Amino acid sequence: MLYYLGIGSNLGEREQTIQRALELLGKSIGRQVGVAPFVYSKAQGFRSEHEFCNTVALYESLLQPHEVLTCTQALERQLGRTEQSILLPDGTKQYADREIDIDLIQVIDSEGREVRMNTQELILPHPRMNEREFVLKPLLYLQRNCTL
Repeated sequence: MLYYLGIGSNLGEREQTIQRALELLGKSIGRQVGVAPFVYSKAQGFRSEHEFCNTVALYESLLQPHEVLTCTQALERQLGRTEQSILLPDGTKQYADREIDIDLIQVIDSEGREVRMNTQELILPHPRMNEREFVLKPLLYLQRNCTL
């Protein structure tokens, strides 16, 4: 399967943390196919004085989506993420600054079809990807420039 992963950071040594995440993802989920150039943006969905550094990376993996999610969450903790988004009573999320954030954006199966999933733990494709320019620009870059 092909996994498009959104990776971002707005605390500490952002670029170095993302580079480390990319390296660890290659060791834990599979072969890295490509990485888009970094994009920088203000926080979205909450106020912060810290600008985000973001990218999207493409990995080829034999793992299933929930297994990749487990790996990404473990890597976030390993790289220092302590704060998680808080689910508010109205169902919206309250976001916070973070050392690292790794999201499954889109998954393509071995037949070239987009994987669609809606479980309590994981929704694919990412439900807000089309609202986030910091995801769409790098995603489009990879889709145009990466071949298997």
